[in-house]
Amino acid sequence: MIKKMLLPFAAVVGLLTSPAIAKPLVYVAAGSSNKIIVIDAATDNVVGEFDGIENPHSIVSTPDGEYVITGSLKEKRSKTDPDKAPESTIYLVHPAHGHVMLTMAAEGIIHHQEITPDGRYVISTHPTRGNISVADLQQNKVVRTIKTGNAPNYALVSKKGDEIYISNSGDGTISIVSLDTWAVTRTMPAGPGPEHLALSGDGETLFVTNPRAGTVSAVSIASGKLTRTFDLGGKLHGLDISDDGKTLFVSNRSEDKLIALDPLTDTRRTLPLSPAPYHLETINGTGKVYVSSSKTPIIWVIDQNSATLIGEIAISGEGHQMTIVR
Repeated sequence: MIKKMLLPFAAVVGLLTSPAIAKPLVYVAAGSSNKIIVIDAATDNVVGEFDGIENPHSIVSTPDGEYVITGSLKEKRSKTDPDKAPESTIYLVHPAHGHVMLTMAAEGIIHHQEITPDGRYVISTHPTRGNISVADLQQNKVVRTIKTGNAPNYALVSKKGDEIYISNSGDGTISIVSLDTWAVTRTMPAGPGPEHLALSGDGETLFVTNPRAGTVSAVSIASGKLTRTFDLGGKLHGLDISDDGKTLFVSNRSEDKLIALDPLTDTRRTLPLSPAPYHLETINGTGKVYVSSSKTPIIWVIDQNSATLIGEIAISGEGHQMTIVR
C-alpha cells in the first residue's frame, strides 16, 4: 500500500535552501523523537528537522541528493485485517519541497538501509523476518524480499556497485547478494553476532563489528574467509573508515569510548566519550567523524586525523543511521 502524506515543512524548506548553508548536509534518523535531523557539516549546526516520521532508525539518500529515504523501527498490525502480517513504513522525503512525498509498506521492522548506486532500489534489513526487502523508487513499492540469514542487520554496497553485503547477526555470517539477479551468491563467516560493516579503501576486505564478543572481524571478499580478529573489548556498535582508508573508527557503548584502529598495524587510539557512543559516520571530505550517543541527544564531532573531540551538536532523540547529501 502506498499513501501520499504531505506534512507542514515550509519552515524547513526555507532553512535548507538558504544560500548561507553549504553542503554536505548530514541527515540523521533520530529515533524516539520521530524526526529526521539535518546538519550542515561545514558548520556542524542543525539547520532543519522533518517531523511526523515514526521511530526512524535507518536512512539513505539518492546519489543526486534529491530524495532521502528512511525506515521505521516500528511495525503495526492492520486494523481491518488482523491476520495480515505486521508492517513497517518506508518514508520518501523530498527535502527541497519540504515534505514526505509518499510512504511504502514493508513487512517487519526496518533496522538499516542501503541504496543502489543508480539510486533506484532501497534495500532494507528486517531482522525479525530473516530477510531483506527491495523497494523500487520508480514503482514506489517493495518489489521483492530475499532470504539471507538469521537476523539480517546491516547492508553495504560493494565498491564496484555490483553486489550488496548483508550481515546476519543471528548466525555469524555475511550474505553476498548480486544486484543483477537479486540472488544470494555466497555466504561468508563473519565472527559471532556480526552487525555494522565497513569496506577497506581498496574494497577487498570487509570489516564487521561483533558487539557481543567485543571484536572486529576482517573478512577477505575474494577468499570468503575470516582473515583477522581485533579484540577491542566491551559492547561495540558503530563502525566506519577514514577518508584515506587507513583508520577504522569503532564506538564502544559499554566502556564509553571511541577507538581509532589501524587495521594494518593494530595500532589503537582511544577517545573517552560519555555516555554510550553509538552510531557513527565519517563525513567524507570534511575530515570529521560524527558519533551519536544512545543515551543523550547529542552528536560528537571528531577530527579524523587526530581522533580528538572538536565539537558537539545538540539534537532531539538519539542519532541512528546517517546519510550524507553533497
